[in-house]
Amino acid sequence: MNLDDLKHAQRERLIFLDQCLTWRGMANRKDLVERFGISNPQAALDFRSYLSLSRTTPPIYDPVRKTYFVTDAHVPLVPSNLAQAFGALFDNEEQGLPSALPRPNRCADPKVIARLYQAIKSESALYVRYTSMTSGADGGQWLAPTRFISDGEVVHVRAYSFKHNEFRNYLPVRIEADSTFEERSRGDALPEDEDWNTGAVIWLRPKSSLSERQADVVRREYGFDGEFLRVEIRKALEFFFDRRWGLDQKGARLERVKTEYKELGSV
Repeated sequence: MNLDDLKHAQRERLIFLDQCLTWRGMANRKDLVERFGISNPQAALDFRSYLSLSRTTPPIYDPVRKTYFVTDAHVPLVPSNLAQAFGALFDNEEQGLPSALPRPNRCADPKVIARLYQAIKSESALYVRYTSMTSGADGGQWLAPTRFISDGEVVHVRAYSFKHNEFRNYLPVRIEADSTFEERSRGDALPEDEDWNTGAVIWLRPKSSLSERQADVVRREYGFDGEFLRVEIRKALEFFFDRRWGLDQKGARLERVKTEYKELGSV
């Protein structure tokens, strides 16, 4: 049996399961049940099918956590990049369009991603070496990853840096794959991630330098339903928003009127 022998629905489920195991390093029946709305018995059958397909490097079942974990020898059934597999890390999987511009192939080591994902789930800290584009390579630091986020194009991991004593957004691809990945408990509860737990309500209008007709076109282009466009995001993603929408770039078609912040509560 191979993937092509399966019906489309089951094949899609097994590909998702393959991405979970490849990029998370772990998976269980609940992943399939919640993602596809299937029954537990059907999820069990899907796992049996997957195990038969991956018999040379099968995942190992942990009866205590009722979860399968991959071994270092894991080979995915279907190769995927991190952007394609983002739905396995976070439920808001983007749907690509056939006429979309090709995206850069953002290379990432699945084993690094799996380490980060498992640290999030176990609420652990990891010792990694990270190369910053501003300060260069570091000698190693402790990070406590809390969640994966996306700027719509690139996947980041949000983590508390014990070196900088603050939450920051990190690119997993800049974490050296030969880091020790020494693991330890976070210890005391992490401080509140204030930027993550703060909502930013951004009010936009067409650039004031535009003509009236140009401003009308911009309102149509961005779906204005009045004089201003209201966008609500988390404060932690505000930098990405400005860059993605080109608000500070030459030739920008939009400008901020104001930004209001509101507390969202701890997550």
